[in-house]
Amino acid sequence: MKVSRHAKIIELISQYDIETQEELAEYLNNAGFKVTQATVSRDIRDLKLTKVSVGGKQKYIVHRPEEGMSEKYIRVLKDGYVSMDMAQNILVIKTVSGMAMAVAAALDAMKWNEVVGCIAGDDTIMCAIRTVEDTTAVMEKIRRIVSKGL
Repeated sequence: MKVSRHAKIIELISQYDIETQEELAEYLNNAGFKVTQATVSRDIRDLKLTKVSVGGKQKYIVHRPEEGMSEKYIRVLKDGYVSMDMAQNILVIKTVSGMAMAVAAALDAMKWNEVVGCIAGDDTIMCAIRTVEDTTAVMEKIRRIVSKGL
C-alpha cells in the first residue's frame, strides 16, 4: 500500500500545485487512500519532497537525483514489474494487478529521454518510445533495474 500511495503522491504533485500537507492528504483521501496528516508528513520525508516558489505560492516537487532515478522509483518498478514485450517502438509492460499506474508514474518520473510517455491500465502499461532502437535500450535499462536495482 505504501508503494502505491507514494506513486500516487508523485502523480498528484505532478498534476496539481499542492501547497500543504493537509491539501495533499485531502487529495489522497479523495483518491481512496485513507491517510492522516502524520502519514503524509512521513511520506513527504520518505519521498524527499521539497517545496518551490511558483508565482508567489509554494508547491511540492520531487527532488530529482542527478542520475534521474531514486530508490523509490526503482522499488516501485521492481515491486510491480512482471514482464515486458515490444511491438516496434511501443513497449508493453505487464505489472502486478493494480500496480500499472504506480509503475507508469515511476517510469515517467525517471525522465528517460527515450520515453515519450506512458498510458496505464490496471496491470498493463503502453510506453511510446522514440525509436525501435530506443525501445531495446529501455528494455535493457528495465531488465538491469529489476534484476539488480541499478
